[in-house]
Amino acid sequence: MGLFERALETETLRRELGGMHEAGRIVTLTGEAGSGKTSLLAAVLGADDRDPSRSAAPTDDGRPRVLRGLCDPLGTPRPLGPIREILAGLDDRARRDSEGARAIETDFLDLVGEAPTVLIIEDAQWIDAGSVEVLRFLTRRIDRLPVLLIVSYRDTDTDIGLGHPLLPLLGEIARSEHSTHVALQPLSVEAVSAVLGPGGPDPARVHDLTGGNPFFVTEIARHPDEELPRTIRDAVIASTAGLDAADIEVLQLVAAAPDALGDRLLPGLGIDVPTLRRLESTSLLVRNRRGVAFRHELARLAIADGTPAASERRLHRLLLDAFEGIGSTDHAVLTHHAVAAEDSERTLRYARLAAEEATLTGSHTEAVAFLSLAVDQLDGDSVARAELLALLSAEQYMVSRLADARMSAREALAIRERLGDPDGIAEAHDRQAIIEYYSARRRDAEEEADLAAQAGAGAAAAASAQATRAYLAYRRQDVGTARTIAAAARELLDETIETDAARRRIAITEAAADLLEGSVPSRARLLMQAAAAIQVSLDEVGTTAYSNLSALDIEHRRLTEAEAVLAESIPVTIARDIPICNQWQTGMRARLHFLRGRWTASGEDAAAVIDGHGAPLALIWPHVLSALLGLRRVGDPSTTDRHLELAWMHARELGEPLMQLAVLSAYAERAWLTGDRHPALDQAADFVAKADATPGNAWAIGDLLVWLDRIGMQPLRGQVAPPHRLELDGRHGDAAEAWLALGAPFDSALAGVHDRSPDVAVDALSRLQQLDVERSATRARAMLRERGIHSLPAPVRRTTRSNPAGLTNRQLDVARLVAQGLTNGELAERLYISPKTADHHVSAVLGKLGMSSRRDVVRSARELGLV
Repeated sequence: MGLFERALETETLRRELGGMHEAGRIVTLTGEAGSGKTSLLAAVLGADDRDPSRSAAPTDDGRPRVLRGLCDPLGTPRPLGPIREILAGLDDRARRDSEGARAIETDFLDLVGEAPTVLIIEDAQWIDAGSVEVLRFLTRRIDRLPVLLIVSYRDTDTDIGLGHPLLPLLGEIARSEHSTHVALQPLSVEAVSAVLGPGGPDPARVHDLTGGNPFFVTEIARHPDEELPRTIRDAVIASTAGLDAADIEVLQLVAAAPDALGDRLLPGLGIDVPTLRRLESTSLLVRNRRGVAFRHELARLAIADGTPAASERRLHRLLLDAFEGIGSTDHAVLTHHAVAAEDSERTLRYARLAAEEATLTGSHTEAVAFLSLAVDQLDGDSVARAELLALLSAEQYMVSRLADARMSAREALAIRERLGDPDGIAEAHDRQAIIEYYSARRRDAEEEADLAAQAGAGAAAAASAQATRAYLAYRRQDVGTARTIAAAARELLDETIETDAARRRIAITEAAADLLEGSVPSRARLLMQAAAAIQVSLDEVGTTAYSNLSALDIEHRRLTEAEAVLAESIPVTIARDIPICNQWQTGMRARLHFLRGRWTASGEDAAAVIDGHGAPLALIWPHVLSALLGLRRVGDPSTTDRHLELAWMHARELGEPLMQLAVLSAYAERAWLTGDRHPALDQAADFVAKADATPGNAWAIGDLLVWLDRIGMQPLRGQVAPPHRLELDGRHGDAAEAWLALGAPFDSALAGVHDRSPDVAVDALSRLQQLDVERSATRARAMLRERGIHSLPAPVRRTTRSNPAGLTNRQLDVARLVAQGLTNGELAERLYISPKTADHHVSAVLGKLGMSSRRDVVRSARELGLV
C-alpha cells in the first residue's frame, strides 16, 4: 500500500536530500511504533536502502549511497552497535578491535564523508552511549561533509525519558542550524478510509481502535474479516518479551479495564511505580492525566484476548473491588466489571443505576442495554422485575424497537396481573397503547388505552392513561373528545403530586388541538412545552410536542416556521438519542423539502427513514413522497406503486383523515400522470365526507379535490384552504401566485398551467420545466397542446429552482447559514464541524450553485428558497 498523509514529510526529506551536496544536513524523524518511519524512508530513498550490503557502494547515477545502522532492543545495548554495523559494510578496519571511541569516531568520519551519503540511525530510542558520542562528533562537523544524517526514534515519554542516552545527541542536533525535525502524526479518519477502501470496515471505528496508527490500520485492511489480525496480536505480544509473570498479570489487569486506570485505583490494585516503569518500557502503555492506559485500543484487545477466562473473572473482581474502594459512582464502568466478574447481585445494582443516568442524559440506546442486563439478573414474578420490564419497554420504544418494547410491556403486564397490581396493570396497558399507535395500529392502541383507564389504578396512573386517551383522540382530530378527556385527567392530577409528565402531556394535547383548529398563538405554547420538557429530561414528552408542531405547521403551509422548528428539534432528537421522534421529524422535513421543490433533499430524508426501518407511523409520508418523486421525475413504476401500497396500508390501519387523504391525493396525481386510476379513488367521496366533519383538514381535502378535478372525477364538496378554493373556482393564475407566496413552486407552476390564459399557462409551463420534474412537465405540455397552444418553450432538464444543484441536506444547512451572513467559524460552531470542513462545504455549495462569492448567496437567498 502507498503512503497516506505523508506528502509534506516526503517533500521535506527530499528537500534535505537535495541540499546535502552544498552542506551536510541532519533530520530527526519521530513517530510512535508503526507510524511508518521506515516506509517513509523507503519511499524517499528507494527500496535498496533497507539492505546495507547493496546500498553501501557508490551509485552510477549520481545518487548518494545509503548506509543504515540499526539499534536493537536489548536489555543492555550493544556498545557502538549501529556504528559498527555501518562500518562493517564499508571497510575491514571496522572488524578489528576498537582502540576506543576516538579511533571509531575518526574512522567513522573518514569513511562516511568520502562520498555523498545518506546515513540512517534507526530506532535510536535503543541507542548506546558510545554511538551517541560518535554521532555527536559527526554532528559538529556535518556542515563540511556531503552527508544527510537521519536519526529516527520513538518520541514518547516512555521511550525517551530523563537520563536517556539519546538526549545529548538530540541537544546537539537542536543547536545545529543544519537540522530539521519531521514528526509523523497518526492518520486521520479520511486517510484510514482511503487505506481501507470501499466496502471495507467502518473507518471511524477502525480509527478509534487504532488511534490512526498506520501499521495497525494497514493490517486491518489486509485482514478485514478478522476482528484482531494475528499480525497485530503477534506484534503486541512480542512487546511483552522479558516481562515476568507478575508484570504480565498487571498488564492483563490494565487490559481488563475499558478506560484508563486513575492513580487513585493503583494502590488498591497493588500496582507500584517500579512495575509501571517496567510496563511502560514496552511502549504498550501510556500515562497521562487520566491515568494508566494502553496506547492503542488494539493493543489492549490483543492482551485481553490472551487472558485466560478464569483469570479474567478474577481480574474484573479486583477492579470492581478497587472501584468500590474509592467510592466510584461511574455506574457504567462498575456494571461492566460486575458483568465480567459474573457477579449477578452487583450487576443488577449498578446496571439499574447506570440506566437511570443514561435516561437522564439522553442516552436511550445505552439505557436499553443496561436495563436488559438488569432484567436478566432476575427471575419469577417479582415487583422488581416488573418495574425493570416497564422501564425497559419505555426505553425500547424511545429507540424505535417497537417489537421488543411490545414484548417487554406484555411480560410486565403478565407479572402485574398475577400480582394483582392495578397501577402496574394500567401502566403496562398505557405503554402498549403508545407502542401500538406508533405501529400505526389505531384500533389496538385505543383498546389498550381504554384498558389502562379501566384498570382501577390510583390517580397518577389513571391520569397518565387518560392523557394517552386524550392524545389519541386529538390525533384522529376528534378535538371535542380530546378536550373532555383532558379535563377529566386534570381532575385526577389534582389528587397527586407525581404528575409532571402527565400534566405536560395534557397541556401539549390541548395546545395542539387549539392549533389544529386554527389558533396560531398556540404555537408558542407548544414550543414552550417542548423546551421545558427537554430541560427536565422528559424526552418523550418534549419531542412529541416538537413532532406535532412541525407536522401542523407543514400541513397548514407555515413552511418558514416549520423549517425553524425542525432546525431546532431534529438536533435535539439526535443529541438526546430519540430515534422514534427523529424518524417522524425527518419524515416531516422530507415533506417540507418536497413542498419547497427540493427533490434531492426530500428523497434523501425519505430514504433515510425507510432504509432505517422507521416506525410504521413515521413511514407513511416517506412512502408517499418517494412515490411522488418517482412519478414526477420518471421513476420505476413498480417501485412507485409499492411505496403507495405500503403508505395506503399503514394509513388505513391508522385511520386518521390527514394520512388517508394524503395517500389518495398521491393516487390521484398518479392517475393524472399515467391515466391509470387506482380503485382506492372510488372511496374518495366517503373519505372526504368523513374528513370534512372534523377540523384541521382543509389543506388535505383541498389537495385531493384539486387532483380529482384534474382527472375529471365528479366534483366533491368540502372545506378547503384558500389556494385550493381559487383553483376549484377556476382562478388558476391567482392560485399560482398564492402558492408561490407560500414557497411551493411546484404547486404554483401546476396551478398556472391550468389557467385559461395561454400566456399565463405557457409561463407556468416554463417554470415547471425548471423544476426537474420531467414527467409532470411532459404531461403539462401535452395538456396545453390539446388546448391548441403550440408556441411552447423547448423542453429542458434542469434542477429545482429552490435547490438548483441538488444540494444534500448538509449542503442546504450550510447554504442557509451562508445566506444569514455567518462566517466559516460561526458556521462550524453551529454545525459542530471544524472551520476547515466548513470551508470545504461552503466551496462545494458555491460550486454547485454556480456562484463566485458568499455575497451572491445572500443576495439570492429568497429566490433560492433559503430564507
